[in-house]
Amino acid sequence: MGKSLFQKVWDAHSVRRLSNGQTQLLIGTHLIHEVTSPQAFGMLRDRGLKVKYPHRTFATVDHIVPTNESLEPYSDKLAQAMIEELRKNCAEHGIEFFDTNTGKQGIVHIVGPEQGITQPGTTIACGDSHTSTHGAFGAIAFGIGTSQVRDVLATQTMALSPLKVRRINVDGKLAPGVYAKDVILHIIRLLGTKGGTGYAYEYAGEVFDNFSMEERMTVCNMSIEGGARVGYVNPDETTFEYLKGRPYSPKGAAWDAAVERWKNFASDPDCAYDDVVNIRAEDIAPTVTWGINPGQGIFVDENIPAPADGKTQSEREGISEALEHMKFQGGEPIKGKKIDVAFFGSCTNGRLSDLKEVAQYLKGRKVHPDVQAICVPGSQVVAKMAEDLGLAQIFRDAGFEWRGAGCSMCLAMNPDKLVGDQLCASSSNRNFKGRQGSVTGRTILMSPLMVAAAAITGEVSDAREVFGLLPEPVGA
Repeated sequence: MGKSLFQKVWDAHSVRRLSNGQTQLLIGTHLIHEVTSPQAFGMLRDRGLKVKYPHRTFATVDHIVPTNESLEPYSDKLAQAMIEELRKNCAEHGIEFFDTNTGKQGIVHIVGPEQGITQPGTTIACGDSHTSTHGAFGAIAFGIGTSQVRDVLATQTMALSPLKVRRINVDGKLAPGVYAKDVILHIIRLLGTKGGTGYAYEYAGEVFDNFSMEERMTVCNMSIEGGARVGYVNPDETTFEYLKGRPYSPKGAAWDAAVERWKNFASDPDCAYDDVVNIRAEDIAPTVTWGINPGQGIFVDENIPAPADGKTQSEREGISEALEHMKFQGGEPIKGKKIDVAFFGSCTNGRLSDLKEVAQYLKGRKVHPDVQAICVPGSQVVAKMAEDLGLAQIFRDAGFEWRGAGCSMCLAMNPDKLVGDQLCASSSNRNFKGRQGSVTGRTILMSPLMVAAAAITGEVSDAREVFGLLPEPVGA
């Protein structure tokens, strides 16, 4: 019987089986940023240890870096201190650092792929839960805690339990106005935020075969929101074409050899899965969250659930808690809810393709006067390309604030925060209480085009209606 990509990569990186049943796993690529690494480096110093293989670790700053300041020292003293600490640690240990003055800085999960550091058939770890993003390339990528960051720095290995594998097939063709973000929000809605616990998700089917790498990254990014530690797509020609010629990709004869090696990591046709889920693309519509976790989502033309709609007492209590925080009533439409802030960015949807897609519809339109709209490119590379293509100016002309690269309002470990109970239409990945900086702030997750539609109309809107993407009625 054949093997899945997960099993192949796991076997290729297994050092030994530990007495507790876990595997000591070699980490092929280690990514670090300013928030979860300082304590790990401190632990190394306390033990008199060096970084084992510094050429396998890459660093950038993203979480805490201000997006509305470009000159140091930053007004946020903590941000300044953490960036300086990362600079010191990277210099001391000989680690490649994409600093703010390199033109390569950005969100770690955008920087890795665009530099060609993220490659198929390897293991990738980072002190950030959304490391699953890199699985789009056919890698086994997962977030780790600070003590595990220490372990990887010191040994290039860590202890991990193997996962089951669930294959999620999405077949058919997505309708206009339905995007990768809608696909993953729909999957999480169906399977739940804990449905992936103990699993790696293998995404497959016609939709993923036709997706670009950036679309695949969007889905893999939010695997963790569905409870899965890992999410991946088998590498194919789309993968190889994306990586070809990037700074850290193999060159010349080494490239040809790498592609042949990468092809062999794809799941075998006769491999067995622990579970298989089949979804029709035609059943997916623009999806938005109405509650306080990413699984509380509905199609934009549906009504918000009421507590009585819950199948269990726990579900009913969860709906009640969400409605109270969001200040919504069960049974009322989500469409038409007034928003205060529109946030376009994050490691989920802060890439060039996101900006291109929205800009073509945003051109010539204006943000609603009651809305603060913020656009934060995911990296300095993305920002530069957006400027060169005129996309940035389209956003500025529409009334968006065009910011520097960083995580920004996705998690508000920086000055970009909601105030009071502001309602934010967000292209990010989490809508937990307090996630965007205010304990009473409210977040509705949606695709970038849906964020643009909300920014223009001042309320949650169906982007298909706003931008004329619905088909003409028969006989019209």
